[in-house]
Amino acid sequence: MHQQTILFDLDGTLTDPREGITRSIQYALAKLDIDEPDLARLEHFIGPPLLQAFMQFYGFDEAKAWQAVNFYRERFKVTGLYENRVFEGVSELLEGLQAQGRTLYIATSKPWEFAREIARHFDFARHFKVIYGSELDGTRTNKVELIAHLLAEENLDPAQTLMIGDRKHDLIGARSNGLEAVAVGYGFGSREELTAEQPAYHFDTLGELHRAFMRS
Repeated sequence: MHQQTILFDLDGTLTDPREGITRSIQYALAKLDIDEPDLARLEHFIGPPLLQAFMQFYGFDEAKAWQAVNFYRERFKVTGLYENRVFEGVSELLEGLQAQGRTLYIATSKPWEFAREIARHFDFARHFKVIYGSELDGTRTNKVELIAHLLAEENLDPAQTLMIGDRKHDLIGARSNGLEAVAVGYGFGSREELTAEQPAYHFDTLGELHRAFMRS
């Protein structure tokens, strides 16, 4: 893992957003007269773009899915953003990478304004040169498009850039743009989901990821 530029996914890679996302999904569904008392059943919403997830998991057409996304944001931007926690060891990892002279970015399908507020609130924004995310209108929720945009904006060499994430969308986005990818097993993607995308590296724990970087 020699790359000088590292792209990090946010949800499931740097933070555990389980409570804030699932409670906000539950809120949106309730607004649409759908009762889902079991938050664990909503964890598959963590990672993929929300609009597509509502369409896939609940069979909504695009108009109804946008309605659900907007209800979700009503709660998330006020409360759900802060129902989150940084994974243990993240600060040490980021500090170690910076000490090695690497440049760090966030690449998340979450709207960039939410991502930047989370990073500010939980005090890890200082480690990143820029935090990239989608627009509120859905532009660049697709990781392939997001990573392509980031590479172009920052004039980065794909061969010197590494993507780290916990879902297949991260790995597909990396491969489609010529980046090597690291899959992490402590987030929300199953081993089957991640290995199917054949990432260059796969670490089950954040500690393993950190140790691998310190050796490289």
